[in-house]
Amino acid sequence: MAGPRDRAWVGPVALIIALGLSAQPLPGWMAPARPDWVALVLIYLGIHTPQRLVLVQAVVAGLLLDALQGTPLGQHVLALVLCCYLPLKLHLRLMLVPIWQTMLLTAVFTAIYQFVMFWINGATGNDIGAAFYLWPLASNAIVWPLLLTLLDRARLGRRSSD
Repeated sequence: MAGPRDRAWVGPVALIIALGLSAQPLPGWMAPARPDWVALVLIYLGIHTPQRLVLVQAVVAGLLLDALQGTPLGQHVLALVLCCYLPLKLHLRLMLVPIWQTMLLTAVFTAIYQFVMFWINGATGNDIGAAFYLWPLASNAIVWPLLLTLLDRARLGRRSSD
């Protein structure tokens, strides 16, 4: 049976899929509530695989997001690194809390991400309104249990009942 060390590919593959989901167009009514897929995957990796250089992955993913979305270079980098720092530092405590509390904490961590995005967009004159930064917080909390389940199954594999 393959252990977590044998499944080191899960983090980079999940980040590539998250980048793809972030680039997919959504209908106009649904676009403001797009989950922050890359931030959610990085939060998961910060909690469950803290030894895997999550902050470096955040920098690379942030640069790719900047290139995909045409934002100022480094905007997503700063937001993702600040968003992932707390889960990385608190990973031992966060692994013990129930899923409903991690849903709320994920909303808090992605609120940091959204605040940095709002701040930089306002400073560069690309303000789109504060209400559009609040919708992803709810969708992130809703999507978190599904993402947690999928990534846990991919990272840990199917557990045998032996």
